[in-house]
Amino acid sequence: MTETLSFIGLGKLGLCMATCFAMKGYKVIGIDINENIVKSLNKGIAPIIEPHLQENITKAGNYLRATTNYEDVISKTDITFIMVATPSKPDGSFSNEYVEASLINLAQMLKKSDKKYHIFVVSSTVMPGSIEESFIPLIEKYSGRKLNDGFGLCYSPDLVALGKVFHDYLNPDLVILGQSSKFAGDKIAAIHHRVVENNAPVFQMSLIDAQIAKVAVNCYITYKISFANALANICEAIPGADIDLITQAIGADRRISPYYLKGGLSFGGTCFPRDTIAYRAIAKKYGYKDELMAAIERVNKYQDDHLFEITLKHNKAAKDKTVAVLGLAFKQDTPVIIESPGITLVTKLLAQNVKVIGYDPLAMENTRAVFGDKITYANSVKECITKAGVCVITTPDNAFKQIDASYITGESLTIIDCWRILNPSKFNNNVKYVAWAKNNRILP
Repeated sequence: MTETLSFIGLGKLGLCMATCFAMKGYKVIGIDINENIVKSLNKGIAPIIEPHLQENITKAGNYLRATTNYEDVISKTDITFIMVATPSKPDGSFSNEYVEASLINLAQMLKKSDKKYHIFVVSSTVMPGSIEESFIPLIEKYSGRKLNDGFGLCYSPDLVALGKVFHDYLNPDLVILGQSSKFAGDKIAAIHHRVVENNAPVFQMSLIDAQIAKVAVNCYITYKISFANALANICEAIPGADIDLITQAIGADRRISPYYLKGGLSFGGTCFPRDTIAYRAIAKKYGYKDELMAAIERVNKYQDDHLFEITLKHNKAAKDKTVAVLGLAFKQDTPVIIESPGITLVTKLLAQNVKVIGYDPLAMENTRAVFGDKITYANSVKECITKAGVCVITTPDNAFKQIDASYITGESLTIIDCWRILNPSKFNNNVKYVAWAKNNRILP
């Protein structure tokens, strides 16, 4: 018999996760307090932007429906995944407010139910110790049941990236699975094995180990990003050095691997920046001073500051003093602008009274909500370039990779290519091409 699943939280990740499970034949009920999301989903319309979401909602068909009613979770499903926000607190740790509120509602419903057992799966990123110190006691208090008797609890965090959420959910490198009992863990492991398409290993472990592992994964990735960025900064100062050939070579070593090893801009988004801060908060809580993570944060800030410095120098030398910023999301294929290098650059330029025009295929609405009429908004890549003397490419979006001489209409333009996605041989003499991490980007 196939279990019926429920998902609490239909945001950027929760909705995609619920859709994946429905596509694979599980009957899924999604619960969210946002009525617009619920209504849209029940009409078969994707309420958010994420590649392949609409087509996959269509594929899921009647296996996926949504509601605002918590009672359906306990009475009509066997396993509940919780993917609600855990916003950062001032000290960098994650807030459990929304997870706890969800668990209280669920536990109260479970208390009224005559079913013998229900499994709760927390997928939101939480501070290590949250499950033992908060979640389990809450469920026991409000349900009147005991762990591993009337309910089980697992921790199965997402390891996905916005812009390719479906690929990452269906083809993960691994699945982290913390379990309160082998029975509960085996149930969730079986579900993951059915959903994933690449036979990824499922690591069943204790709840505390899984909570630590989730934060550790993201923090280790920031180590690699920061090393590549620091190496790129060194290559910038060495004539003839090619950061891309160097990282390709050392990435071929199996001990290193090529993933996330490309010199470029700072890391941003919803996970990496806040997970690094949370890691330091965890270390401090247990009496360890983490110097490595502090250094990573300094490297990341330096990338933002250095991009602004380079842009400002080239802007002062340009005839047209307007700066075009291509790439306002924190990465390509997403509308999310949280901790975006492009947004950070715009903010710094505005503080110096520099005129800015921006364009991004997906993030224009979110950008307008931040800056209002303080900057100009282009309708296309070409329009953005045409109205500026300096153009900064902050994401390797496919739309930007098409730029060539046909896009250039002014007398002169400086292009600062932060990911080295363009071929400078396609430009005329009226274009000064500046490759990030290359020695030629420093003005005399």
